[in-house]
Amino acid sequence: MSLTTTVEAGPDEPVPDDRALLQRTRLGDRAAFGTLYDRHVRAVYWQALSVVGDAVAAEDVTQDVFITFWERARAVRVVDTSVLPWLLVTARFHGLNAGRRLQRDRLRSTTLDDDLGGHADPVDEAVLRGEVQAEIDKAVATLSGPDRRVYELCVDGDHSYESAARELGVSHASVRNRLSRVRSRLRADLHALRETS
Repeated sequence: MSLTTTVEAGPDEPVPDDRALLQRTRLGDRAAFGTLYDRHVRAVYWQALSVVGDAVAAEDVTQDVFITFWERARAVRVVDTSVLPWLLVTARFHGLNAGRRLQRDRLRSTTLDDDLGGHADPVDEAVLRGEVQAEIDKAVATLSGPDRRVYELCVDGDHSYESAARELGVSHASVRNRLSRVRSRLRADLHALRETS
């Protein structure tokens, strides 16, 4: 999606904040949308890249995020005067979906290579992946009920913090904090596994 015009403030005018630009975007103002795009595209791209790990896929995800933003502008929520949190959650969601597509494509490619006489992953790699997954499963099983549910929704189920918070009847911050603790614990457990292997 290419945008050639953005909202420009005069020398004595304050630069419009995200809330004002979002209101104008909801009314179909492409220049306001362009300003929001210019303001946040880099952060959205880096979020997408951190999720998919592929520059081309991250560009596609970034484009999808802003298309979704334009199409669903009325549903976008401003957090602390910025639309960036909404954009980043949406980038994560789109990135996870793109990542799954990439994995499926790679699996198909690997399967095709195997059928054509290529080499499969080394047995050691497969064993290690199995050990890591078993360790994650064990760690998740020991989580408290609420922590395990947050993990299931946001990691396994790919829910956004916002939708998980609605489903659990807690605040967005509570979901974010719980998930942060869960990830730290899982990292520590996996680090311990590496140390002993």
